This record gives sequence, C-alpha cells and structure tokens, in this order.
Amino acid sequence: MAVAGPAGPVMSREDVDRALARLGAEHEAIESSLFALQDHSGRRLLEGAELTGVTRERWAVTDAAVTSLWTHFEAYTGALEDARELRARRRWPTQTELARLTELLRGDGVTVTGAAVPDAARALTGPARLTEHLSLDELLRRMNGWYDQAMETVAAADSVWSALPARIDLLAAETQRVRSLAHSVGVRPGAHPSGDDLEELIAELTALRAQTVSDPLAFWRAAPTPGRPDTARYEDAGRRLEDIRREVEAVLHVRDDAEHRLKRLRDVLSRADRTLTEARAARVEVLSKILASDVPAVSGPASALHERLAAAEEFARTARWHRLSPLLDGLEEQADEELLRARDSLTAVTAPLAVRAELRGRLDAYRAKVARLGMAEDPLLIERYDQARRLLWSAPCDLAGADRTVRRYQQAVAEIAAPRTPTDRGEPG
Repeated sequence: MAVAGPAGPVMSREDVDRALARLGAEHEAIESSLFALQDHSGRRLLEGAELTGVTRERWAVTDAAVTSLWTHFEAYTGALEDARELRARRRWPTQTELARLTELLRGDGVTVTGAAVPDAARALTGPARLTEHLSLDELLRRMNGWYDQAMETVAAADSVWSALPARIDLLAAETQRVRSLAHSVGVRPGAHPSGDDLEELIAELTALRAQTVSDPLAFWRAAPTPGRPDTARYEDAGRRLEDIRREVEAVLHVRDDAEHRLKRLRDVLSRADRTLTEARAARVEVLSKILASDVPAVSGPASALHERLAAAEEFARTARWHRLSPLLDGLEEQADEELLRARDSLTAVTAPLAVRAELRGRLDAYRAKVARLGMAEDPLLIERYDQARRLLWSAPCDLAGADRTVRRYQQAVAEIAAPRTPTDRGEPG
C-alpha cells in the first residue's frame, strides 16, 4: 500500500509518468491557445482602440484576466518543469522523490502571488491574499475560465467589427448617392420632409459607425448561442433609406414626365377655352335665329385653373419638383373635368339648332316622297310645305310652330298617299 501524504496516496512511478504525459499534453494545448489569443485580431484591436461604454468596462476586466492567465501559465510551466526535472534524476525514483512528485502533481505545490489574481476573482474568493498555493488542476481550471472569458470578449468584438462598420460604410455611401439625387430634384432639408429625414439618417449613420468602433460589445447579442452582432439599428436605417429613395425616385419621375404632363394640361385647357368660345358664339347665333328663351348661359374660361397651371410651370422652371407633383395630380383631373363641362355646355347651347336641322331634314325627306308619288302639284301639300318652310328658314325661328307645321305636312302627305300606297304608315319611303 502506498504511503499517504497531504496530497493523498503517494503516486507510483507509472502514475507519475502518466500524469506527466497528460500534463505535458495539456501544457502544449494551453500554450497553443494562449498564442492564438495573443495573435487574435480582436485582441489587437481592443488593445489599440479608444474604447467606450460596455466594451471599455469588459475589456478592463478581460485584460486583467489575460495578464493573470499568463502569470498562472508561467507558474504551471515552472511546476511542470520542476516535476520533470525531479523525475529525470533516476529511472527508479525513491519514495521521498515520489512523495515530492505527488505533491507537485496533485497537491497544492504551486505558489502564485495574490496580485496575479484579477479583482473580480478575488471578490469571489474573499479578501485578497499575498500568495496562494494551488494544485495544477486548480491552475488549469482557473486558466480555462479566464481563457473562455477572454476569447468570448475578443471574438465578440471582432465579430461586430467585421460585420457592422463596413456595412455601415456601404450604406452611408449609398445614402450620399441618394442625397445627391435628392438635391438635384429639390428634395432638401427645410424644403421637403424627405430632405430632413435624409439628413437625420446621415447623422445617425455617422454616430452608429463611431459607436460600433468604440463600443462593439454594445452590439453583441450573446443569446441564443453562439451569439451574433445586433444589426437591428443598421437594418432599420436601411429600411428608412429605402423609403426615402422611393420618395426621391417618385419626385424624379415627376421631373422626367413634367414637360409631357404640362404640355397635355395646356392642350386640355386650350381645348376647353376654345369649346367655351364656340359655345358663346353658338349662343349668340341661337338667340338670333331661334325663338327661344331657355338657352343656357355659357361661363368664361377657368381662370383659377390657368393660374394653377402657371404656378405648375413656375415650379418646373425652378426645379421644385416635389411641389409640382401634388399640384399636377389634382390639376390634371380638374382640367379633364373642365373640358367635359365645356363640351356639355356647347351641346346644351346648340340643341335648338340641332332640333331645327332635324325638322328641316324631315321636311325635305317628305317632299322627296311626295315627288316620287307624283303628288308634287297637289295644292294642299304645296300650301303646307310652304308654311313649314317659311317658319324653318325664318329668323328667329319658332321651333314649336315649325314642329306643328311639319307634322301637319306629314299628316297631309299620309292622307293623300294612303289610297295609292296602302302599306304607307305616314313615314317617308
């Protein structure tokens, strides 16, 4: 049975050799990991950056942990080298040497100063001590904890620095392009809401990039694992830029289409004015040629629409496209309505002339029928035709009287022609 000591039963030569092999492999792994941490781009950036906020606080703790990590590794290395040296003295170590090896490999045989322990770790273990006596396993446990803490911090910072600033730069460059386009179509701060939004977005992107550089850990979301950069503000800025871009493109479309739309507006209002002029002239003719008192009045040109058209042309001339757009939308609809109103007015005014023309046409049609039937010399038909013709070709024309005389002529033609054409119903053939 092996003799027991403070570290437990004294290890055998085989136990010592196996423990040294295991600890040697762990030492190589730790050393490799520490060098990887030392060369990590995130650590180098954290050491050289002017940090703020959460990152400054966490890096202060992590930097102290990295320092302690190297100090403990040196102690670990020293203890391992002492054990290897003692084991190498002879092939078959004495019981005293095995006891010493057991103390080095399993006991609290490694001494570290209290200054090598970070403040956070000392707070967990009670008041600070000048020295501590630890086992190699305890050293390893501490180093693993500090290493995980350091790697989490530097990897998170590096991930944010790799993901966000470059993307924000691209978005900022696109924002400047949209800004240039916006200014070309009059979308400027104080002149258009989107101009104000764009300036706010530019300022926000500048502040956002500065914060991601100085405080990257403020943009790290550890849950759910393995964690990821928080891109919510960046994505929101991208959506806002897209909304502004659509508004600017809408204004740009107005600019590109403005001349065509203004030309059409001029044409529609011009046709409306000409139609109203024609209606006024027709009304004068109707009043002079038709005995009627219910001829509707004709309004003048739509001066308000012409004033708004002049304002639209001024907006186009001064490149105020964002103000031109809503004005054109309403003006086009009102101009079309004005043209329809003018046409309806012309139709209403000329209705009596249309009635007179219809009566004249009907009278001529029945006269042609009378000639075909050989009744052109009938005295009654001649008398009634002359009466209707005098009324229809006199000025002012009594439409009501003319209508009655034309009907009387139709009736006379029907009565006289009935014996000759039994199928005739009084309509011209």
